[in-house]
Amino acid sequence: MKITLLVVGKTEDKYLIEGIDKYLGRLKHYINFNMLIIPDIKNTKNLTEAQQKAKEAELILKQINNPDMIILMDERGKKYTSIQFSEYLNKYMIGSVQQLIFVIGGPYGFDQTVYDRANGKISLSDMTFSHQMVRLFLAEQLYRAFSILKGEPYHHE
Repeated sequence: MKITLLVVGKTEDKYLIEGIDKYLGRLKHYINFNMLIIPDIKNTKNLTEAQQKAKEAELILKQINNPDMIILMDERGKKYTSIQFSEYLNKYMIGSVQQLIFVIGGPYGFDQTVYDRANGKISLSDMTFSHQMVRLFLAEQLYRAFSILKGEPYHHE
């Protein structure tokens, strides 16, 4: 299985970039993993929120193939403990899923067309985080999940 983290816009803060890179490097020891960055939409001042989400949706959907399993990071998604999340990933690994794509949208979330294509939604918390911070939190949780599955001492119960 391959896991892709599909994100809208580049990460701007150096401390987030360093943290993301740290966990992405660790993840590569467990699974074929990559992060794909969709460029920021230009001239957003001239666009409504709905128009911006629609333009982002076009770019997101271009990166997705028919058999891909798409999971949106969304505040209304299902919440998991770290152990439950590791079991969730394991289900896809043993279920012959070729590619699992976690999608982090832009600052306004997703257009309905992206929701319609998605296979699921996950929330990291009841709190709202910036879409850039979610990248770091998800990368860490993916690393944690694989360390749990491998029985390594990173996670403490």
